[in-house]
Amino acid sequence: MKKIIALLLAVVCASVCFAGCDKASDESSATSGEKETLTIATSPDFPPFESLEGEEVVGIEVELVKLICADIGMDYEFVQIDFDSVLLGVQSGKYTCGMSGITVNDDRKENMLFTDPYYIAAQVIVVKEDSTIASKADLEGKTVSVQTGTTAEEGCGDAGIAVEAFAQNADAKAALTTGKVDAWVVDNLTAIQMVVEGDGLKILEENLTEEPYALAFAKGNEELVEKINASLKTLIDNGSVEKIFTDFGETYVKPE
Repeated sequence: MKKIIALLLAVVCASVCFAGCDKASDESSATSGEKETLTIATSPDFPPFESLEGEEVVGIEVELVKLICADIGMDYEFVQIDFDSVLLGVQSGKYTCGMSGITVNDDRKENMLFTDPYYIAAQVIVVKEDSTIASKADLEGKTVSVQTGTTAEEGCGDAGIAVEAFAQNADAKAALTTGKVDAWVVDNLTAIQMVVEGDGLKILEENLTEEPYALAFAKGNEELVEKINASLKTLIDNGSVEKIFTDFGETYVKPE
């Protein structure tokens, strides 16, 4: 009988111990609180905002996202796709966030959420050094290369300029250098990065457009966007965003 009682007591004690361990484990998990991961779709062919170093995505927006996520307590991961697919993926809710020098406009606002702008960009006109094109007025009757799905494509289309659209900016540039098109329209900082001495190209002084850049989000993420806007305001006000641009050797144009 003593052996049976001892055995029963052992079983009860073991049960209590396991229950205590499970409870401690649950409490530890709840206390540690694993960070939520922000899934970001990006087209890393848009230097200095995003580009590839080996297989790693680097650039101004990458550093911006890192600061924001550290501030609001989130992890992040990048999904590399074409720019047009970035917009479609965010609109459909496949990706929470889109990051690729995305311009805020009324058409896009119908399908996506946007953070407050963090930078004012310009679309510039790139031509061959011996080109007779000297301003945007000279684009009438010409053909321009652009990246698919960008505001460069929209702006040229709205102005009645014939466009040849490419998934990658490198291909849009190649279309100009090989004479397939008369000009190439692209973001100003990207143009500065990609138009190098000796490639026979130049950037015109007159901009095609000026436009605000922001991070895009799938609808339904209003609370997250509000939290990011608060972080973004702090990072702009304390000079952190400007420092990112300076670190990349670029001039920062602060949104008003």
